[in-house]
Amino acid sequence: MRIISGRLKGRRFEMPSEGWKTRPTTDIAREGLFNILQHSIDLEDIVVLDLFAGSGSVGYEFISRGAEKVVFVEKFLGCIDFIKKNLRTFEVSEQAALIKSDVFQYLQNAAALSFDIIFADPPYADHEMMKIPDLVFEKNLLKEEGLLIIEHDERHNFEKHSNFAFLRKYGQSQFSFFKTPNQNPE
Repeated sequence: MRIISGRLKGRRFEMPSEGWKTRPTTDIAREGLFNILQHSIDLEDIVVLDLFAGSGSVGYEFISRGAEKVVFVEKFLGCIDFIKKNLRTFEVSEQAALIKSDVFQYLQNAAALSFDIIFADPPYADHEMMKIPDLVFEKNLLKEEGLLIIEHDERHNFEKHSNFAFLRKYGQSQFSFFKTPNQNPE
């Protein structure tokens, strides 16, 4: 895996093993996602919440492109240790916070926090992911012009959610974008 753009562009990180239980966002899907983002918002000095952080690949990309802070939430200790190691290697630990927690518990207990972007990459088979938009918007976790992005496959459809804005597909990966009620779609 590699970081696509920004000050860490080209830096590589290897997954710990082929049998690792996470499914990192592919380079092609990440590149497509960040092409959309860089044309719609300034990625400098933003605060990002990376839910189901896994390998940390999306969070590293945000840091590389100038995010002030990325909060990684992941429940598996092996993933947390892997992210911590890469943050040290890339010398960007000060731009990150790692939280070992179940994502749904974290969202339930999150208070007085707000993010410019919330990115969620739950296991594709997890039907609980349909609860994420409601939790994010009920807890007011997005700043006024913020975005929620959920990576999923064709088994999930968020288009009927009141905060749904648009969908983009990259191979088997799909990204559903959500905006706060006062924003215009796309």
